[in-house]
Amino acid sequence: MELATDAVRKPNAEGSASTIYGMPVDAHHPFYLDLYRKSVQNPVAFWEELGQLLDWDRPWQQVLDNSNSPFTKWYVGGYLNACYNAVDRHILAGRGDQVALIHDSPLTETVRKVTYQELYDQVVLLAGGLAKLGVGKGDRVVIYMPLIPETIIAMLAIVRLGAIHSVVFGGFAARELCSRIEHVEPKVVIAANAGVEPGKVVPYLDILHSAINMSRWKPPQRNIIFMREKVASDILDDKLDVLWSTVQGMADARQPVACVPIEANDPLYILYTSGTTDKPKGVLRTIGGHLVVLMYTLKMIYGIKPGDTWWAASDMGWVVGHSYICYGPLCLGATSVMYEGKPDRTPDPGQYFRIIDHYKVCGIFSVPTSFRVIRRADPEISYGRQYCMKSLRAIFIAGEHCDYETKAWIEKTFKVPVLNHWWQTETGSAITATCLGLKHSLTPPIYSTGLPLMGYDVKILKKDGTEAQPSELGRIVLKLPLPPGNMATLYRNDELFRKLYFQKFPGYYDTMDAGYKDALGYVFVTARDDDVINVAGHRLSTSSLEDAVLRHPDVVDVAVFGVPEPTKGQVPLCLYIPVETCKKTDAKLSAEIIKLIRDIVGPIAAFRLITSVKNLPRTRSGKTMRKAMADFARNERVVLPATIDDASVFSEIRRALQHLGYAMSAPDPIVAKLLD
Repeated sequence: MELATDAVRKPNAEGSASTIYGMPVDAHHPFYLDLYRKSVQNPVAFWEELGQLLDWDRPWQQVLDNSNSPFTKWYVGGYLNACYNAVDRHILAGRGDQVALIHDSPLTETVRKVTYQELYDQVVLLAGGLAKLGVGKGDRVVIYMPLIPETIIAMLAIVRLGAIHSVVFGGFAARELCSRIEHVEPKVVIAANAGVEPGKVVPYLDILHSAINMSRWKPPQRNIIFMREKVASDILDDKLDVLWSTVQGMADARQPVACVPIEANDPLYILYTSGTTDKPKGVLRTIGGHLVVLMYTLKMIYGIKPGDTWWAASDMGWVVGHSYICYGPLCLGATSVMYEGKPDRTPDPGQYFRIIDHYKVCGIFSVPTSFRVIRRADPEISYGRQYCMKSLRAIFIAGEHCDYETKAWIEKTFKVPVLNHWWQTETGSAITATCLGLKHSLTPPIYSTGLPLMGYDVKILKKDGTEAQPSELGRIVLKLPLPPGNMATLYRNDELFRKLYFQKFPGYYDTMDAGYKDALGYVFVTARDDDVINVAGHRLSTSSLEDAVLRHPDVVDVAVFGVPEPTKGQVPLCLYIPVETCKKTDAKLSAEIIKLIRDIVGPIAAFRLITSVKNLPRTRSGKTMRKAMADFARNERVVLPATIDDASVFSEIRRALQHLGYAMSAPDPIVAKLLD
């Protein structure tokens, strides 16, 4: 959908006729600049037109209500249903035979293609059964399932009834699942009996029973369990559990349950941010504005059209899964790939190539780590070169910093643009991006996360609240009101919502990320603000040091974090992973990297603490746990996110730190258990 643009560009309050919110008009395509200006200066007109992307049961009465900032409301008085927009309307348009979901699972050696009609049939049966159990508008339902179509079926069945889902990542253990059950107080929990990882089965059913046993909140209905017979055979407890198929059998197939219209500012879902180990922080997302933004961004950022095949390589437990595996592609009428496997081990490093070729994938959204894993396991692409990449238009990366060497390798290997963008669980979609549909340059400055998306007035502020100059590092904030699709609040905690995100810089949303804007308006997200280290008064971003290390051809991955030093205050400590074919000793390769840093960054980096490791601690979503490693080295309390991929890697980290003189005399009890 292309909006009409004004023929004449006008000066704005923040710049001259030659700039639009700090962006030179001669540096970017007028199509983007005019749309962006309209979205910031006249958001009501801009978002009113885009609201027509959805089917509404009742039209809105007011596009924007910002009378109680920061609790901004969009499309006030409008009623709609997410399941109807994701499924029903495509069938009514005669597209029921189109494939909605492709579930490719090398871990179970199965491939399933679910059409929109089949998706509808399964959703209405489950929704009908849930209704018989008393689930209705406003009720909460927890979902604890792996990356399978039934997870999306459960989500859509819940929202069909006007209820609210809270998907809990399958990697969470019982205690983390318990904390979310206690906080959300669901009427029922829907779970699978098991998940599967390379070489092991994850006992979801046992974990769920343990979580409910320790929980202060007991769901009034029995757990609904989907049995994955090919993964594990479990015996249900009739007092605690009921089969998924039994609940579907409770529905009246002759009278499919209708979609319940809900107001645009009513909750769609609650999603707890990853790494939360104390008080749960549940992002509450409302329905109307979010679905509008997802449809708009799928076309404008990712270049996806109805009927295209799109792959977001994430999990349903993360915001990416909610936005771009489920709601975005389905509301648009695209085909969404669900890949249950690893980039390299299930069974080989050719799987990303196979998926693209077999299903004619047009676009991918993944984290840089996935491609580093492929590069490390198969640098010559001996597994991948047998597949055809002609369908692929672009690869989009987010979630962590991407170094130049990795980006260049991906572009050379897949022969498409690799486009960085930046967003958060709280925003639900991108804040900045390089967009296929907005006529952006597909060769943005190195390391940039792109230009601001529609409605985002991005500022860089110094500690005193004044605006930073171009290329000056500061805190990235977003001027209020925020555009549609952002979180409405934190579930059951409006006070923390205000304090955490809006108190530090009044009138702005605090992203808590550090970065800068260049003279052309491109945004650079350097790190979380606490990932900037201070070496003798010089503020250095850990990501810039990692980029320099990764220029060495024998290094495939790296983590840099700050540790105390008596004279300089802080110095960087570097742990790197060599390529598998490297024949150099640790001492020789480390010396070469130190020289490389001196040549690129200079002696101010005080870059001397460096050694190799075989693995780095990461979360399941691929993020490197720099803070945990830094706390570990400083002998401070280590808070491990529940989503850590492999906790045993800290044994190797301990050996590396001891090699560098950071011997652990009294490790934190949490970590000590891992090292036994």
